[in-house]
Amino acid sequence: MKNNLQTNIGLALLRIVPSAMLLTHGIPKFQKLISGNFEFGDPIGIGATPSLFLAVIGEFICPILIIIGYKTRWMAIPPAITMLTAGIIVHSADPFGTKEKAFLFLTFFIVILLLGPGKFSIDKK
Repeated sequence: MKNNLQTNIGLALLRIVPSAMLLTHGIPKFQKLISGNFEFGDPIGIGATPSLFLAVIGEFICPILIIIGYKTRWMAIPPAITMLTAGIIVHSADPFGTKEKAFLFLTFFIVILLLGPGKFSIDKK
């Protein structure tokens, strides 16, 4: 891929915007976790508390690290898995319009995993 300014701005936007949007889902889960309220779904059969903990990693911790561009490709994996789980398991009985958001996030994080963070990231400093 040509390493020009437009490409790097595009990669930064691709990294920052979906991650910031996913934070709007992750922040309430993080607040729930730190308040000691561990009521949560158990989509993969490991228990509510571990599921909440994994969701916080995928929707709160990793997006923050992706926004700053730290270990970006590795940090894109947990949100992608979280969104795959949300789209296929959590919303399995829902209409596609409900699943669509999870699949869009999944696509963003797969593309981030494939393309990397670009020049404007901690990874490239």
